[in-house]
Amino acid sequence: MVQKAEKIWKNGNLIAWDDANVHILTHTIHYGLGVFEGIRCYACEDGRSAVFRLREHVVRLRNSAKIGEMDIPFSVEEIEQGIKDTLNANGLKEGYIRPVAIIGEGVMGVHPQDNPVHLFIVTWPWGAYLGEEGLTKGIRVKISSYTRHHVNISMTKAKICGNYVNSILAKREAVRAGYDESLLLDTEGYVCEASGENIFIVEGNTLKTPPLTSILPGITRDSIMTLAGDLGLNVVEQRFTRDELYTADEAFFTGTAAEVTPIREVDDRTIGKGSAGDITLRIQSAFFDVVKGKGEWGKGEYARWRSYIDE
Repeated sequence: MVQKAEKIWKNGNLIAWDDANVHILTHTIHYGLGVFEGIRCYACEDGRSAVFRLREHVVRLRNSAKIGEMDIPFSVEEIEQGIKDTLNANGLKEGYIRPVAIIGEGVMGVHPQDNPVHLFIVTWPWGAYLGEEGLTKGIRVKISSYTRHHVNISMTKAKICGNYVNSILAKREAVRAGYDESLLLDTEGYVCEASGENIFIVEGNTLKTPPLTSILPGITRDSIMTLAGDLGLNVVEQRFTRDELYTADEAFFTGTAAEVTPIREVDDRTIGKGSAGDITLRIQSAFFDVVKGKGEWGKGEYARWRSYIDE
């Protein structure tokens, strides 16, 4: 359950949590055209709190809106400040941030015409999305019977609310069958992405991830590709098949919610040694150092990825 906070940001103002309601004729509720982001704030080693890659997330939110032909009436800078203000108002040192833009009430039917666009920012405490044990030991994954979106059916570069019905169906199927997460293939049968995460496999000293064709351009994905290069790994964006995944040395998911989660099993086939792989754990350790400002990885050039909420 989401832990209730004191305040939610709505259209430039902080309002009480219980007052953040919408009308039943809100267009997004009926037709699914809304856009959102998932962002994390971390309590850092120096005692301050920082949002990880805030600018990139807010830019992606506005890009999603552009793709969906929604005009968010706030600038990147205004949204960034709204996120900081909401975290501070709720006294949240670490947690999850959900900006969501919706099309409000007015005209019904699939064309929203001039219905207003509302922007909300919600924050709450949230730990490991796929479980603390999953972060250390790895998770079990099932290839979904559902196919990921085709690039000319749903706009795959946008975090559009309605697109995630596909993810819900896939996730329910996997959990019902006793797995932790689902993995979807694209319309040509290649490994695509999970219900809410990007995927990487490790083959020797090479890290491989699907290219930006039908997948969401993950910000954590981009961060890991940069970190992996600095760890001396070869990073390749290349399509791969499910049988290549089965025989990989290691595999892991990345995402704002999932962070860096090892995969120990896919379709009842053991991946690598059947636990979090050594390279995966190195990448995971470097990532957590970056987001928390710890050690060598948390200093220097990677400090630019942290936006402190007291600034």
